[in-house]
Amino acid sequence: MTTALSIDSPRVEDGAAIWRIARDSEVLDLNSSYSYLLWCRDFAATSVVARGTDGEPIAFVTGYIRPQRPDVLVVWQVAVDHGHRGRGLAGTLLDALTHRVGAAHGIRSIETTVTPDNTASDRLFTSYAERRGASLEREVLFDGGLFPDGGHQPEVLYRIGPIAA
Repeated sequence: MTTALSIDSPRVEDGAAIWRIARDSEVLDLNSSYSYLLWCRDFAATSVVARGTDGEPIAFVTGYIRPQRPDVLVVWQVAVDHGHRGRGLAGTLLDALTHRVGAAHGIRSIETTVTPDNTASDRLFTSYAERRGASLEREVLFDGGLFPDGGHQPEVLYRIGPIAA
């Protein structure tokens, strides 16, 4: 990677940039800009951003610890700014996040959902499981018919574990 960057927790003032990266990804379900501000405030400990040389976010992974399963980190969204794709940054961020959260909270597995047409996310999480020597199980979590907009693909749950910090 030729661009110098740092990886750290998101700050509230990063919310707008994270929202723009999510919007420009053209594959993520875009949440309200307000929700990204809240995410940066309330879930900063379970999320990471990569910052370019100017300190602005260029990529992010948001996550949370599942309330009913405190040993599970749910990865909510992963996105990399267009100008920084193709360099393995998403995988680097996912590794950094799970190492940090795993060490601090005893995370044993991660969960995420991926739509069938999102081949980049499928590759990211399949590769992550392989790097960790962890099993990867897939099953439909939410059928497309459950979504009120009628045009949503099913969300396939990926369970990866066990993982070590």
